[in-house]
Amino acid sequence: MDRREFLQILAIASAGGIPLEGRAQDIYGLPSFGNVHLLHFTDCHAQLLPTYFREPDTNLGAGASIGKPPHLTGEALLKHFGLKPGSAEAYAFTHLDFVRAARTFGKVGGFAHLATLVKRLKADRPGALLLDGGDSWQGSATALWTRGEDMVQASRLLGVDLMTGHWDFTFGAERVLAYAKKYENFLAQNVLTKDFEDPVFPAYAMREMNGVPVAIIGQAYPYTPIANPRYFVPDWSFGIRESQLQKAVDEVRAKGAQAVVLLSHNGMDIDLKLAGRVHGIDAILGGHTHDGVPAPTIVGKTLVTNAGSNGKFLAVLDLDVRNRKVEGFKYKLLPIFANLLPADTEMVSLIEKIRAPFKVKLDEPLTVTEGLLYRRGNFNGSFDQLILDALMEVRGAEIAFSPGFRWGTSLLPGETITRERLLDQTAITYPMSTLTGMTGETIKAVLEDICDNLFNPDPYLQQGGDMVRVGGMTYACDSRAKIGARISDLRLKGRPIEADKTYRVAGWAPVAEEARDAGGPPIWEIVEPYLRSRKTIQPPQLNLPRLL
Repeated sequence: MDRREFLQILAIASAGGIPLEGRAQDIYGLPSFGNVHLLHFTDCHAQLLPTYFREPDTNLGAGASIGKPPHLTGEALLKHFGLKPGSAEAYAFTHLDFVRAARTFGKVGGFAHLATLVKRLKADRPGALLLDGGDSWQGSATALWTRGEDMVQASRLLGVDLMTGHWDFTFGAERVLAYAKKYENFLAQNVLTKDFEDPVFPAYAMREMNGVPVAIIGQAYPYTPIANPRYFVPDWSFGIRESQLQKAVDEVRAKGAQAVVLLSHNGMDIDLKLAGRVHGIDAILGGHTHDGVPAPTIVGKTLVTNAGSNGKFLAVLDLDVRNRKVEGFKYKLLPIFANLLPADTEMVSLIEKIRAPFKVKLDEPLTVTEGLLYRRGNFNGSFDQLILDALMEVRGAEIAFSPGFRWGTSLLPGETITRERLLDQTAITYPMSTLTGMTGETIKAVLEDICDNLFNPDPYLQQGGDMVRVGGMTYACDSRAKIGARISDLRLKGRPIEADKTYRVAGWAPVAEEARDAGGPPIWEIVEPYLRSRKTIQPPQLNLPRLL
């Protein structure tokens, strides 16, 4: 890709295109309201350029959340939020007819296009704050190779005022602290030292906007040392810390805050429960679960939102604060259609500079996909299946596991899978592959444990993400059963898995510390030769559980 092609991608971002006349004004002509203005994006996962990203076709809720936002997909989501089928908004918020819609409406996101929208909105909203919900420094090749420096630079140019984090911690405590101290914008009331329980980061920031004192409280991902290796942050403890959060809310109210906002990376189900138990929060701007939810859910007097992922959306929350309290609000989750927003020239220059040293490695072609490749979904995605197939073939395994990550871009049929697109799915700081012997009893126990993390009816016991992807072996899943009874009918090549028999199981991204040095090659070294050996990749047949 040369400079001219690069600029063309930033300028039009797709081979197709939305009919331009009137559309930009329809979508982005958002009149200002009130006197407190917050712009929010989250979970961009280091995607600096426009991409495709397919939303899930399956997003099951548990307990009280069944059939409610954020657990609505496809037609159910359109109906609930009053969105028109076949529209640009339907493309942004659902998986429906994705390939056709993607070719019609083009790519989404990209920091150059996001920067243009941020500047437009700030021009109409004096004092507006730009808030980053975290998971910004991880998810791309350049973020991995620069240890997050590329995203820190881009975020500074974008104008991020305050942020919190999750995957960002996987670059290690020292790295995160260096950035936090340098820019003084990292908030996390729920991260303490393990020895004396001292705060590691500021719990909140106070800002005055148009004469209104506003407090932003930070809530980092509460289960970071469980979902990711603890050795990255060995001296810190995490948690929801409900009572401590209540104290922070009370403290900022006592200091005069007339609007209190939680910048959260809990995940929406946790935020919905939290909103009913911690009092005095006006709005929760949430992330982690990658749910693009067009309108807030109101719990008591608290607005609960979630702003999607991969740079696809920018949320705009306008509050009307009078008589020392919030009297009204307007909220809009704006899709970033790259061919409706011109690229910001300053951001284009920075992105070019960031990518230049890695250009040859990023652009190297591996093969061409003949089908749609995507990741997001409760149980499997076609790119996940490709990784599973590669693990089993290359490592000689009978069964393969791949983590249920919710980040990773999508590719349309006919697109070239470059090294960059592979690393979009795999770029983490603990990419080691594994090959172990596991008994049938252990395999079932592992699946039960992961399933409980996803479908526990108590949101505080959910840890986000999707179900581990499984290759080679089939099984049945009852998401509404109790732990120990959700997973059944495990079979390999049609034969029941035997509890006391040992099977060869391949995987990657182990969180245990002992795997740090004992693991096999990084996952991209497994998948890359698998792709290179094929002129094209046929649409992989998804190995999905039988849902009970």
